Amino acid sequence: MAENKRKYFISGIVPYIIWGTMSVPLRNIKDFPPHEILFYRILVSIFVVWGIIFLFRKEALKNDLNLFKSLSSRKKTRLMLLTVVSSFLITGNWFTYIYAVNSVSLKAAAFAYMVCPLLTALCGFIILKEQLTKAKVIALVVAFISIILLATGSLHEVIWAIIVASFYAIYVIVLKIIKGVDKFNLLGIQLILSGLMMLPLYFFNAAPFPIQTSFWLHIFLIAIVFTIIPLFLNSYALIGMPSSALGILIYLNPIVAFTVAFFYFKEKIDLHQLFAYLLLLLSIVIFNAQLLKSVVYKKQ
Repeated sequence: MAENKRKYFISGIVPYIIWGTMSVPLRNIKDFPPHEILFYRILVSIFVVWGIIFLFRKEALKNDLNLFKSLSSRKKTRLMLLTVVSSFLITGNWFTYIYAVNSVSLKAAAFAYMVCPLLTALCGFIILKEQLTKAKVIALVVAFISIILLATGSLHEVIWAIIVASFYAIYVIVLKIIKGVDKFNLLGIQLILSGLMMLPLYFFNAAPFPIQTSFWLHIFLIAIVFTIIPLFLNSYALIGMPSSALGILIYLNPIVAFTVAFFYFKEKIDLHQLFAYLLLLLSIVIFNAQLLKSVVYKKQ
C-alpha cells in the first residue's frame, strides 16, 4: 500500500536528518572525553526507554517474552547472538562517531556516512540477496564518484570515516535479519548491552562525576532526540524498506552535516566538494526514484 510505503519512507528519512545535526550538541561538550559522553548518553537512554516500556508498553514486552519462550533452543541462541552483535556494532558506531566529531573533524564524520550506503547496499546484496536494479547500480556509481572526489584530502580522515561507516553498515544488516521482535523493546535490550560494554572503559578511565547543568542538558538532548527517537524510526523503517534503500538514505546525513558545518560552524568548502555533495544528492534521487514516485502519486 502507498500509505504504508510513505510511513516507512518518512521513518527512514527523519533519523538521518536528525543525526546530521548531532555535531552541534557534541561540539558544545567537546571538553569531555568521548567514552564519558557515550556512557552517560547510553545510561540516560536506558532509563528513558525502559521507563516508557514499563509505563506504556507492558503488553508488547509480554508478547516478546512469550515469543522468546516459544522459540527453539537454536533460534533463541541465534536471536541472542544477533542482539549482542547489533549492540556491539551500534556502540562502536557511536563511540567512533563522537571521537571523529570532537577529535578528528566534522568532514571525517560526514564522510563516514557517504561511505556507509555503499557498504550497506553491498552487504544487503551479498548477505540478504537483495536485488539491485540498473538504476540503483547507476546511483551507487554516481555516489562512488562523489566519494572519490571527497577522499582527495586527509588519509587520516578517510580511515576514520571508513571505521565509523563499517560499524553502522553492518548494524543495519544485522537489524534487518532480526525479525518478529518489537523494535522498541529490542532497542531497550541493545541499550542495556551497550551500557555493559562501556562499563570497563568507563571505570578504566574513571573521572569525577560531572555536575555541570549544561552537560546533563546536552546528554538528555542527545539521549532522547539523537538516540532513542531516530533509532526507533530507523528500526521501524527497516520493516517495510530494503536495507539497500534505507542505506542510500544515509546520504541525507552528510548533506545535512555539511550544511551545519558550512553555515553553523563556518567551515570552508571549495567548489569540488560542493560538486561532490550535489552528486550525492543526485544519487539519492536516482536510487529512490521508484519509491519516491509511489509515495508522491500514492500508487500501489
